[in-house]
Amino acid sequence: MSSWSDRAQAYRESPTHREGPDLDLVVAWCEPGEGVKALDVATGGGHVARRLREEGADVVTLDPSPGMQADVVASAEDVPFADGSFDVVVSRIAPHHFADIRVAVAEMARVSSRLVVIEDTLFSSERHDQAEKLRDPTHVRNYTEDEWRDFLIGAGLEVEQVERFEKTHPLEPWLARTGCEGDEAERVKELLADRMTEDGSAWTDTKIVIRARKSES
Repeated sequence: MSSWSDRAQAYRESPTHREGPDLDLVVAWCEPGEGVKALDVATGGGHVARRLREEGADVVTLDPSPGMQADVVASAEDVPFADGSFDVVVSRIAPHHFADIRVAVAEMARVSSRLVVIEDTLFSSERHDQAEKLRDPTHVRNYTEDEWRDFLIGAGLEVEQVERFEKTHPLEPWLARTGCEGDEAERVKELLADRMTEDGSAWTDTKIVIRARKSES
C-alpha cells in the first residue's frame, strides 16, 4: 500500500478533490479576502489553499505527510500555533483520517479566532466504512451530522450552516489512487454494491460541509 507522500500527485490531480460545488462552498464559507489569515489542516493536494490564496487570503498549509509539500509538517491533533492565530481554520475531505477526531477539532477551534469550516464524507453504513478502510488502511471513520455537531459544540463552536453534496467517484481511478487491487479491490466493490451507479463504473457518497463560529463567551 502506497504511503501518503507517494500518493501526493494523484491527490493533486484528482478531479473530486480539485474542483466541484462543494469546494466552491468551502471557499465561500471561509470568507476569504485581503488580509484574512487561514490555516488549511491536512491540506493534501492543496486545493483549498490555492483557491483561498486566489481570493487574497494569507494561507498556511499543514499536513503530516512531507510529500504533500505543506508549509508545516504536523498532525491535526498537534497544531504548532498559538491560540487564535488564524481568522479561519479549514479542513476538507481529510478528518476521516484523523487518529483522534475530538482532539483535532479542539485544536482547529483553539487556533481559530473566528471560523472553522469542515468538509468530509458523511457516515452512511458500516459496510461503506469497511470498504473505505480496506481501500485505504489510513481511513479511521466517517461521522454522522449529529457526531459532527457534537465534536464542534464540544470544542466551543456554534454550528451556523450545514450543506450536503452527493459526489460520484469513478471506481477504477478511486481504487488506483491508493493502490488497491486484486482480491481487496473486488471485496471493496462488494461492500459498496448498494452505493454503485447502475453501470457499476462508479459509486456515490455524500459530503457534509459545516461552518462553525467561535462562541463569543
